[in-house]
Amino acid sequence: MFLLDMFDTAAFIRSTLAEDMGAGGDVTSAAVIPADARFTATMAAREAMVVAGLPLAEAFFRALDTDAKIESLAADGTAADAGTVLMRISGNARALLTAERSALNTVQHLSGIATLTQAYVQAIAGTGATLLDTRKTIPGLRTAQKYAVRVGGGHNHRMGLFDGILIKENHIAAAGSIAGAVTAARRGSAQVPVEVEVEDLSELLQ
Repeated sequence: MFLLDMFDTAAFIRSTLAEDMGAGGDVTSAAVIPADARFTATMAAREAMVVAGLPLAEAFFRALDTDAKIESLAADGTAADAGTVLMRISGNARALLTAERSALNTVQHLSGIATLTQAYVQAIAGTGATLLDTRKTIPGLRTAQKYAVRVGGGHNHRMGLFDGILIKENHIAAAGSIAGAVTAARRGSAQVPVEVEVEDLSELLQ
């Protein structure tokens, strides 16, 4: 859906779990839970939200228990009231508890973005304005975060430095003027849109 096809889910899952487990693994679960213990749990919304990130949560659980039974009860992009059960999981207790925090953190973060985005989209409804995101994302999570913006009803701007020319104040200062910067951009070989970020109406007229 949307940008998740562009996201390297496998690499994200591996690096996130490696960061959390370190060299010693989940020592708490290993110490207190029998290796063959089974576990059934639900993931539920604690407050009203726009759901985002459930496919990634499922990937976390399956990475540590390939035989886990997982039922998604909501879809990314849907609104969920507080208390709504989003997912039901059953499998090896150690594996699921080890993956739990990474899965929850991801869903919470992306759902937070989607929920706030939807609030902004609703606030500007009827104005003719379009809500765009930026490149001010957490390194390594840009595609996932921009996915959450789309889930919340917003639109993606540039994915990176490669797919659009966006002339900002520092570029203008280095080029000497707005006209100089725009002229240079149009003479360039990059076949991408050229946009200028302006500070006031006089710069807009330029």
